[in-house]
Amino acid sequence: MAEPLEIERKWLIRFPNLDKLSKMEDYDYTEIEQTYTDHIEHNTCGRIRKRGKEGKYTYTKTFKKKISDLTRVEYEDEIDREEYLEIMKKKKRGYNTISKVRHTFTYKGFLFEIDVFPFWNDRAFMECEVDREDISIPIPPCVEIIKEVSFDKRYRNSYLAQIITTEEI
Repeated sequence: MAEPLEIERKWLIRFPNLDKLSKMEDYDYTEIEQTYTDHIEHNTCGRIRKRGKEGKYTYTKTFKKKISDLTRVEYEDEIDREEYLEIMKKKKRGYNTISKVRHTFTYKGFLFEIDVFPFWNDRAFMECEVDREDISIPIPPCVEIIKEVSFDKRYRNSYLAQIITTEEI
C-alpha cells in the first residue's frame, strides 16, 4: 500500500479581507488548536489537533515524515477527546499550542487554506495541497502575496510554536 503523501505549497500573505474571503466559492472556516508532542509513532514525533466551531470539535493525531521541502508522508487518525487530553500531557518541551482560524475556499479548481493567527494582525499563511511538486497554482485575486515560504523553516507551524517570526514585511 502506498504511503499517504502531502504535497503542499505555502505563502506568507498580507492579512486577508475576511469579508472577501467569505464570498469565495465553497468558503468555510474552522477553529484549530495544534500542539506538538513527544508522542512517537511511525518513527516520528507528532502533533494533535482540536478543530471545529460553535462548540463542536473533532480531535486528530498526525505524524509526518519529510520526503522533500514540499512533500511529506502524512499519517492522520481521528482520536477521541480522552486520548487527545492524554497525549496533551506529552506536549513537546519548549513548544506552545498554536491557535488559528483556518479559512478554506476553492479557486480555479484548487482548494486553498488561509490560516489567521491571533499573534499577527498584518499577515497570515495561505496553503494549497497539490498532486505534484511542479504543478502551477493560480493565485486567488482576494489575497496579496508577500512571498512564498514553502522552503523557509521559520514559517512552519512547528517553528511558530517555539518562536513567532516577526520580520518586517
